Amino acid sequence: MNGLLSAARTGEPTDIIDSALETVRRHLGMEVAYLSEFVDGQTVFRAVSAPGLEGMIKPGDSRAISEVYCKHIIEGRLPRVIRDTREEPLAMAMPITAAVPIGSHVSVPIHRADGSVYGMFCCLSPRPNATLGPRDLHVMELFASISAEQVNTSLARRSRLDAIMAATEAAMVPDGFDVVYQPIIDLEAMLPRGFEALCRFRSVPYRSPDKWFAEAAEVGLAETLECAVAERALRAVGHIPAFAYVSINASPATVESGALARMLAERDVSRIVLEVTEQAVVSDYDRILRQLDVLRGRGMRIAVDDAGAGYAGLQQILRLRPDLIKLDMSLTRDLDADHARASLVEAMTGFARKTGAVVVAEGIETEAELAALRRLGVECGQGYLLGRPESLEQATARARAAALLEPAF
Repeated sequence: MNGLLSAARTGEPTDIIDSALETVRRHLGMEVAYLSEFVDGQTVFRAVSAPGLEGMIKPGDSRAISEVYCKHIIEGRLPRVIRDTREEPLAMAMPITAAVPIGSHVSVPIHRADGSVYGMFCCLSPRPNATLGPRDLHVMELFASISAEQVNTSLARRSRLDAIMAATEAAMVPDGFDVVYQPIIDLEAMLPRGFEALCRFRSVPYRSPDKWFAEAAEVGLAETLECAVAERALRAVGHIPAFAYVSINASPATVESGALARMLAERDVSRIVLEVTEQAVVSDYDRILRQLDVLRGRGMRIAVDDAGAGYAGLQQILRLRPDLIKLDMSLTRDLDADHARASLVEAMTGFARKTGAVVVAEGIETEAELAALRRLGVECGQGYLLGRPESLEQATARARAAALLEPAF
């Protein structure tokens, strides 16, 4: 898939090109205007203005380059402005001239950013037009340059999306990423209650996971990538002792689509916590709630991730009715010295107690932050102070050691 056709299918606007064709066609008083692309020996019509002649020419139609004027114009055998095709022996010798018919013709090449020829910006009429001249050619060149800018924007976008698609597909192979597990600690007992599964992609140079998932969403692979990571992460359920849960992340869009529920259809989900990020918009609350209700009915718990840092704020917490509320690290940072943050966290813990939810503070890095969170009644936390992300083997060993220290935990 190339050029404008690709652009149209990936959301790139083509209104400017359509307007350019319509404007120049009317200015020259001609019946047909089009922008074409050269593809494998064919000239493919990507955009067309030909009112009433749609049966003769429409976007997506094509002809062999050898049948049309394009190559002859580019190589100088035909002029860019043909007032009367009867005055051009080469044009008259070509079957297309009589078949269309073509009485007059104006055409300008469109170039890619690298200087190669993309295709042609053309106008034609079944009638000769003796008034055509240099000014008309200048108008054509002006509108062709506007269209070329749009074409190259579309090509650049297509190239970028192709690169993202290839990189994302490569990342989903078995060796494309690792999963590590960060402990979620009970702040009173100081023992692990669960482990959050985090993805680490192996690409060089390194890019953070949020960039990978954002780009996967651009090319329609977010659901596939998120489910692949979640499926790998859930291998831990069979290794970590039964008192601890495994927490996986998913965007609202992936939950809404039902892809996650399908992936989990044959699994025991009672030891799985699903973290729905608050930093992404929920497009359809009724749809996501239906999906979450199915998972809850099977024993899964739901967490709202990054609470206090996203778009939806309290609305998302109220609508999703989470079992866990994970406070974003921006609320945890320097909590001990910031009365405003402390007040907000205290309000959140009060809300959680009344709704039966557990508050988990993310990003704990200092003893002072830990002490402040305990004073405010926060039950659980995670962060570098309590444990860095670690391999499955290390997480399993940590959990088994905790089970020996506190068997009834």
